Amino acid sequence: QVQLGESGGGSVQAGGSLRLACAVSGLPLSSDAMGWFRQAPGKDREFVAAIRWSGGTTLYLDSVKGRFTISRDSSKTTVYLQMNSLKPEDTAVYYCAGRRYYSASYFASRTYDYWGQGTQVTVSS
Repeated sequence: QVQLGESGGGSVQAGGSLRLACAVSGLPLSSDAMGWFRQAPGKDREFVAAIRWSGGTTLYLDSVKGRFTISRDSSKTTVYLQMNSLKPEDTAVYYCAGRRYYSASYFASRTYDYWGQGTQVTVSS
């Protein structure tokens, strides 16, 4: 059984930093990728970043490029999202997601098979 669990959320002032972690268990070693999504109140869930397990290729939402960094450990047990220079518009519930098989789109939430419960990130101005 695959389980994903986020931690590291919290409240921070604009310009501050947070590091989210996603503990991963039960995911097959051959799985394709992990991603981070977020959902603000009244808005759709949106892609933030993704990383392929093999090779470590990363992808980012344009608005977080240069501020956020996704990384993973080689044992496939933890995925991180380092968030710097946070802005009020980054406020959302952040979700960790994993998928078994390759898909050309890393941005579509429907291509991910497993989801964590989410962690709240609040950035005040």
